[in-house]
Amino acid sequence: MPSLLSGRYARRLALAFAIIGIGGAVLTAVLVNTAFQARFTDYLASQQQVWQQQLVTLVATDYRRNGGWNTPSLNQLAPTVTMTGSEVEVRDAAGRPVWTLADVDPATLAMHRMMMGSGDLGPPRELPIIIDGNQVGTLVVSVPQGTVPAIDQAFRDSVNGLLAVGALVAGLVALGVGLIFARRAATPIAQLTSAANALAAGRRDSRVPVASRDEIGQLSASFNAMADRVEREDELRRMFTADVAHELRTPLAILRSQLEAIQDQVSEPTPAVIASLHDETLRLSRLVADLETLASADASTFTLERRLIALDTLVGTLASGLAEQFAEAGLDLRTNLATVSVDADPDRLRQIVTNLLTNARKFVPPGGTVTVTLRDDGEWAELGVTDTGPGIGPDELPRVFERFFRSHTARAGGSGIGLAVVAELVAAHGGHVSVNSELGAGTTFHVRLPTTHAPRSADPIPARGPKALSRQRRSDPTA
Repeated sequence: MPSLLSGRYARRLALAFAIIGIGGAVLTAVLVNTAFQARFTDYLASQQQVWQQQLVTLVATDYRRNGGWNTPSLNQLAPTVTMTGSEVEVRDAAGRPVWTLADVDPATLAMHRMMMGSGDLGPPRELPIIIDGNQVGTLVVSVPQGTVPAIDQAFRDSVNGLLAVGALVAGLVALGVGLIFARRAATPIAQLTSAANALAAGRRDSRVPVASRDEIGQLSASFNAMADRVEREDELRRMFTADVAHELRTPLAILRSQLEAIQDQVSEPTPAVIASLHDETLRLSRLVADLETLASADASTFTLERRLIALDTLVGTLASGLAEQFAEAGLDLRTNLATVSVDADPDRLRQIVTNLLTNARKFVPPGGTVTVTLRDDGEWAELGVTDTGPGIGPDELPRVFERFFRSHTARAGGSGIGLAVVAELVAAHGGHVSVNSELGAGTTFHVRLPTTHAPRSADPIPARGPKALSRQRRSDPTA
C-alpha cells in the first residue's frame, strides 16, 4: 500500500512538472504570436495610410496643375488609380461629386488587387484635399487592406514551429526532472507511511532514516521522537502494571492472612491487629487515590474546591502526624514555617505535602534529616522539602516527575506516581514545582503556589482531570 501511494504521488508530481513545462512553452507561443499579430496589424495600417496619402497627393497635384477640378485631366489618372486596385471618388468643396472610377469594371479592380496580392478593399474613408491651407475638396477612397509579406509570414510560421518543438522538449524534460524529484520526495513519504503503519500495528521499533533538514526531514525526526516516546511509555506502562500489582498484592496479602487467622481463631482481633489492618487499608486508599488522580488528569476537567487556607497550619499538622513514622524510620523531621495563606483546595494541598514527605522518607537513610520550610514571597507561597539523602543522579533528575518513573535508589517500594501526582495538583492550582539535587548532597523540592495577595479570577481554576474527583477518606490522617 505505501508503494502504491508513493507511486501515485510521484506520478502526480511528475505530471505537474510536465504541465508546468508545456504550459510555459504554450504561454510563450501565445505571447509571441500576440506580438507578431500586433506588429503585422500596425504594418498593414501603415501600408493603407501610404496608399491613401499617395492618392490624395495625386489628385491634389492635378488640381494645382489645372487651377481647379478638371474632369478630362482626372480621367487621365484612371489607369494609375486602377493599378492600385482602389475605388475613389472626388468631391468639390461643396460636397458635389466631381470625378469617380464608376466607369471602371469592378472585376478589373479585383484582378489588379489579386495580381498585386494587396487583399480585399477596406472600408471607405473621406480624406480632405488641402491646397495652400484651404480644403478644395474631399477624396472618398477605399484602398486594399493589404497582406502580410510572404517572408514575414514564413518567419512567423517558423517561430511557431520552433515553439511547438520547444513545448514538446520542455514537456519531456520537465517530465524527466519531475520523475527524479518525485522519486526523491516520495521515498521518505513512503518510508514514513510504512513506519506509521507498522507502529500502528504494534511494532514499536519502527523508525525512519532522517536524510535531510527540510520539512520532510523534520517530519521524520518528529516521527522518530514520537515513536521513542510511545516505546518508552509502553515500557513504563508494563513496569507500572507490575509495580501496582505488587503494591496491591502486599497489603491485600496481609489483610487476607490476618483476617483468615482471625476466622480460624489462630489470633484474636486485638487493637494491635485491627490497627495493622487499618494501616493496610489506608495504604491501599493512598495508592488508589494516586491512581485516580493520574487517571483523571487525562480526562476532561475538574474544579478545585478552593477556600482560604492557612498553609503553615496545614503543613505543620501534616508534619506532626507523620513525625512518628519518620522517627520509626530513624529520620529527623524538622519544620521552619512562616505564616502564609493561600486560596486552594485543602484536600489537594494535603496530598501534595504528604507525597513529598513520603517520597523523602523512602530515599533518606536512617540518621538523615528532612526539613520542611515555608515562606511568603509576596505573590507566591514557597514550600520546600529538603533531605540529606543520597541525591538524584543527573540522568534521573529530568524524569522525577514522569509518571511511573521509579529511582533505583529508593529504600522502599513504590508505584512511581507520587511525584507525578504532585506535579498535576500543583499545576492545577496555578503553581509550579521544581527539584534541585546533587549526588551525595541531598535533594530539595520547591513548590510555588499563588498566595492570597496574587490576583486571581473569581471562577474556579480548571485543571486537567475529571470533574468531581473523589476525595480521600477522612479516616486517612495523611490524606
